This record gives sequence, structure tokens and C-alpha cells, in this order.
Amino acid sequence: MLTYPQISPEIFSIGPLSVRWYGLMYVLGFLSAWILGRRRARQQKKFGGPFSLQQFDDVLVWGLFGVIVGARLGYVLFYQFSFYLDNPLEIFILTRGGMSFHGGLIGVILFQWIAGRRYGSPLLRTMDFVAPLVPPGLFFGRIGNFINAELWGRPTTLPWGMIFPDREAGPLPRHPSQLYEAALEGVLLFIILWLYSAGTRRGSKIVPRPTGAVSGLFLIGYGSFRFIVEFAREPDAHLGFLLGDWLTMGMLLCLPMLALGVFLLCWAYRKKN
Repeated sequence: MLTYPQISPEIFSIGPLSVRWYGLMYVLGFLSAWILGRRRARQQKKFGGPFSLQQFDDVLVWGLFGVIVGARLGYVLFYQFSFYLDNPLEIFILTRGGMSFHGGLIGVILFQWIAGRRYGSPLLRTMDFVAPLVPPGLFFGRIGNFINAELWGRPTTLPWGMIFPDREAGPLPRHPSQLYEAALEGVLLFIILWLYSAGTRRGSKIVPRPTGAVSGLFLIGYGSFRFIVEFAREPDAHLGFLLGDWLTMGMLLCLPMLALGVFLLCWAYRKKN
């Protein structure tokens, strides 16, 4: 059994102002997307990429709004609709937590569609550009969950089980599922997408992937990794298991992602051929 490192959620505070690790993780996620996106914009000049450096900065701002709005509304709709229906003002209090990746993804797609229209870039071309920039943000977000000792896993007898300080987690060692997700959805998915989105070499030329292929691979990769980790992650207490003792809301939301990802990947290559 591993000892959970006792980390204060606050980095420091000055009077009523406090800087928290979770907020810093969001900043690091968007900073990494900005750095990688500008590098990607330079690389894709030879492909006739969809955005210049200045245009990408604008697209990233739209993505920021999409993540925050979509993730919050997704959590409201998918996880605690009845509570927020009775307490609508609570929707705007973000400091109490409650963000959904699947809602954030819908928000990003919607806002990226709006941003892409400004520069004449179709939605799939825009999402192919943005998809490899997402996993680092997922990595930092899961590290933030771990520091906050939230979204912990199910009880385990494995040697790396941890006893989390949250009273609801109880005294049993649990899977550090936040770290599983950070490794799979953050690190591994980034490596796969970054290498794949660089294109394929044919002789002396680099040929870009067909439109929609990178987006499809992202949906398949995230959906698969999240579905797998859900077997080790404790379901939300107010939802529990949706079927038997294994199907969770996270799994259910991954199924349409997987289906859409497979469809996009097959459609992209079929259209190209």
C-alpha cells in the first residue's frame, strides 16, 4: 500500500485571495495547448494548415470558453440535473467543483465550429488541428483531481492502493484512478495523436492524414482509455452503477464517442480512397 501524499489544495493565500492547485492545472493545460498549437501551426504551413499563428490564438480563446461552458453544463445535465434544477444559481459557482469532460468536448466542438467559420476552416479540419492539443490538458486536470483527493478509485488489494483522506473514501486502500487517467488519457493519448497527426512519409514527402482521421482517432483513444479506467474508478455516489455492478455513467457516455470515432476514421479513409 502506498501512502497518499498530503497536499493542501491551496498553493498560497493572501487575505481572501487564494491560489489553488486545481486552478493552476487549468492554466498549465491551456498554456501547453498554446505552445503546442503554435508549433503545430508552423509545422502545417507546408500542408496549407488551417490557421496562422494569430488565428490560432483566437481559436484557442474560443476553445477556452467552450471547455468551461461545456464542461459545467455537461456536469449539470449528465450528473446532477435534479439538484441544479432546484438550485439554478449553483451552476455559476465553479469553485465547488463539478466539470464533465464529455460536456467540455461538446462545448469545444461547438465553439471551434464558430471559430473555424471565421477563418473558412471546416469543423473536421479545425478539430483535426486541435485534437492533439487536448491530452496535455487532460493530464494536468487529472493531476489536479489527485491533489484534491477526488474522483478516487474502487477498493483494491494491489500494492499501489492508497487510502484517500476523503471521509467518503473510507479506510480501505483504493485505486489511484486519477493517475491511471493521467497516464492513459494524458501521456499515452498525446504520444499517439501527436505522432499520427504529423502525417505519413511517402518518399521525400510528408502526406497529411485524411480530414477527420485525427478527430476519429482522438474519440476512439479517449473513449477506450476512459472506458477501461472506469472499471477501477468509483462511480459517483449519487448515481452509482447504472447496470449491475459495472456500468457507470462515464462508460455510457463513452459509447457514442467510440461509435462516432470509428465512423469518422472509416469515413475519412474511404473518402480519401
